[in-house]
Amino acid sequence: MKILVIGAGAWGTALAVSASRAQGIGGADGVAAISAPSKHQVTLWARDAARVHAMQAERTNARYLPGIAFPEALRVQGGSDASLAQALNGQDLIIMATPVSAARDMLQRLQHATVPVAWLSKGFEAPLASTSSSAPFGLMVHEIRAQVAPDLRVGVLSGPSFALEVARGQPTALVAASEHAEVRDALVAAFHGPTLRVYANDDIIGVEVGGAVKNVLAIATGLCDGLALGLNARAALITRGLAEMTRLGVALGARAETFTGLSGLGDLVLTATGDLSRNRKVGLLLAQGNTLAEAVQSLGHVAEGVYCARTVVQRAASLGVDMPIAQSVVALLDGKLQPAEAVALLMEREPATEQA
Repeated sequence: MKILVIGAGAWGTALAVSASRAQGIGGADGVAAISAPSKHQVTLWARDAARVHAMQAERTNARYLPGIAFPEALRVQGGSDASLAQALNGQDLIIMATPVSAARDMLQRLQHATVPVAWLSKGFEAPLASTSSSAPFGLMVHEIRAQVAPDLRVGVLSGPSFALEVARGQPTALVAASEHAEVRDALVAAFHGPTLRVYANDDIIGVEVGGAVKNVLAIATGLCDGLALGLNARAALITRGLAEMTRLGVALGARAETFTGLSGLGDLVLTATGDLSRNRKVGLLLAQGNTLAEAVQSLGHVAEGVYCARTVVQRAASLGVDMPIAQSVVALLDGKLQPAEAVALLMEREPATEQA
């Protein structure tokens, strides 16, 4: 299978490395038997010509995944739009490993692709200046696709996964979501292997909501840990955060059960508690007295929760969905609340039933 991964950040690189050494898998349910061993033909494409040359020479991505050697079969290309057009030729599957902020432009470039296209990004696009007043908020990637590339057969690969662990070959489970069985089949065939298990799901709305909202909730949990509020408080935040995520997802058309799966509860637990979580790190740094600018600068990577928190709250408000934890995160990021004030605000809310 010929696979093109566009974007050489940590996650795109990790999946390209994983697929380069994976065995072929058949079937859409993620549990089919392993076929005869065979390497996929994987190409990792990056825009920065200098980084491309460095990765080709060093056979590693020193910036994002230092110490992870590229499999011999992994190809690295890039540096120009012409090279992207060339790389697209003859592929069986195209993976967009770009930030949400770049999804619109890339989907426009890929709008005439005749093979499945899937993205790895998790979050909401920032509101566009041209957005109508009736929808003054950003969109998830599947919604962007509906606007700019409606004929594409698309999907998303998501779930609880730190790039470094995937690149190391540590056991991981993901979910491949699409309304198209062909896309789900392609993602399973591309990435399911001895150390990476891929489950299929047709609820792309739920999977995208889970991937976006968990980043916002992880900031809150990092804040909780940074203030040393204890494990009881962390468990409460994760549980009530899951309720907020589910309410928003169902209001947007997702199935409630999706949020008890890998892309909901699974990804939330990992991102809210894992030491490799960038969004959790933002909350920790804010609790320590760092400014938001200082916290973001220290990461060296994108923390999507910082950029999509406001849109999450805007989408919820437009649908009449209450998300007090997400609202407190936005107030904290905007400097309207101090860390201790954000916690106090949540604890002082009126009593309610658990379902509310």
